[in-house]
Amino acid sequence: MIEPLLLAVVRVQTFLDTRLLTAASGFFYERDGRLFVVTSRHVLVDEPTGHHPDRVELTLHTDEVDLTRFARLSVPLFRDGKSVWRHARDSGGEIDVVTVEIDRAALPEGANLRAFTPEHLQGPLEEIDIGTPVLVVGFPLGFYDTLHYLPVARHAIVASAFGVRFQGQGYFVTDARMHRGASGAPVVMKDPGGNPELPWKLLGIHSARVDMRTRDAVLDETLGLNCAWYADIVQTLTT
Repeated sequence: MIEPLLLAVVRVQTFLDTRLLTAASGFFYERDGRLFVVTSRHVLVDEPTGHHPDRVELTLHTDEVDLTRFARLSVPLFRDGKSVWRHARDSGGEIDVVTVEIDRAALPEGANLRAFTPEHLQGPLEEIDIGTPVLVVGFPLGFYDTLHYLPVARHAIVASAFGVRFQGQGYFVTDARMHRGASGAPVVMKDPGGNPELPWKLLGIHSARVDMRTRDAVLDETLGLNCAWYADIVQTLTT
């Protein structure tokens, strides 16, 4: 039986008309019967680089047994000239997370996926210690099992005080070797006592590497640290 976590994570490709722009990661979230895909905001719009796709494609499995069978779902990002995704700001500025609602009627026949729900969010924040092992599951540099369309996982640890807004921003820090393409990947922790259909805690959404502006690009290595936005933002973005 396939690990259900791998079916909750989805490859997100961005397009402008028929032109492929980028590829990233995302995951499914379900609330009150509604289905959403969650990814990083900069995957859908990035003003500094002029990145403005008009649709995304999601690759979905269509057979519970034969994982080589899949279909692609095209999701428009604009309706009547207005963006369909939801994003948010707080006292620290723009939050690099978006949600896009998925029309269940548009899902391909036999769509085989899993979705996080509010019950997968971490309760008491003090239960998560610094150094807690986590996984970041996605498609780094577009790398994945191309036969079965399954993502890969990177091992990480929680590298800052969990529950504390790092430098006033709504994220915590992880220590892992990460790459482009993993933006929007879920940061998760095993939950043996959780729902057996998806026994993982959703702690955050991976965004980007954290780097020091004072680092010498020649003399100093990168820190290997990354920001992960606290997962409870998806509650706000799916209200």
